[in-house]
Amino acid sequence: MKRWIAFLSAVIMTVMLGACAAATVTAEAETPAPTEIVAETAEVTAEPTAAPLEAAEVQLFIAASLEGAFQEIIPLYEESQPNVTITYNADSSGTLLTQVQEGFACDVFFSAATSQVKTLEDEGYMIAGTRVDLLCNKLALITLKGSGTAVTGYADLANAKSIALADGSVPAGKYTRQILISLGILDGAKEAKEYTTVEVSEALGGVEINECSNVSKVKEAVKEGSNEVGSVYYSDAYSIKDDIDILEIADSSLTGNIVYPVCRVNNAEATDAETIAADDFIAFLQTDAVKAIFEKYMFLINE
Repeated sequence: MKRWIAFLSAVIMTVMLGACAAATVTAEAETPAPTEIVAETAEVTAEPTAAPLEAAEVQLFIAASLEGAFQEIIPLYEESQPNVTITYNADSSGTLLTQVQEGFACDVFFSAATSQVKTLEDEGYMIAGTRVDLLCNKLALITLKGSGTAVTGYADLANAKSIALADGSVPAGKYTRQILISLGILDGAKEAKEYTTVEVSEALGGVEINECSNVSKVKEAVKEGSNEVGSVYYSDAYSIKDDIDILEIADSSLTGNIVYPVCRVNNAEATDAETIAADDFIAFLQTDAVKAIFEKYMFLINE
């Protein structure tokens, strides 16, 4: 499945310190830059090959929040390796994990949270030693420009008329529930991902919640005005900054570290050429040119 949608954004990322450092961004006043995020150290570094590879098709599974960046990254790779085709599937990390478990062909898995990749590793789907904790992100609460919402941030979400929220199996939905636990709105009696949308609504006094299957659908629900507020990644919020206002960027102390790992997946259907191309593609994702694209889409790089 390929979707080629041009996305233009001018941004300067000037400071990247530590494991995943603070980002200072020149942007509109109502779109502040996220602050420091600390991530795990990447386990693998590699250089892509300069020699032409044999004909191959690589099956790439990516978290929905990464889709905009990959619409630039994939053509760049295919230009450097014209014999290789990258076919991508973008959805929530939980849905993608389930698809791998159900036998869908996948060579490269790029998750919006570490838990899905940990499951792949524990269940023997991940190729050992291939995990790279490449990116970091923040969670942001957004509303349509001019909405007149009484909500100022996550602490007073109960003031919303309606909320777009990913379900607990989606990393953005899990992290939002973790914020509500950190703020004392949810009781913390169980893991964040286990709180149902009904339970979240009840904790917020019965606010109407539109349960979304991935974070891109949350973003669109707010952009279209279907819901008053929504909880998305900062990178998603920035991609529609002309249409929305950011009410709050959640500090990582509320969510825990939001880390995006990428890894290779055992694919019994892959040819030798496809295996080599998949390894090469992960190496390509770690190049400066690709990191610059991720930064353009407001992700932080885990150095």
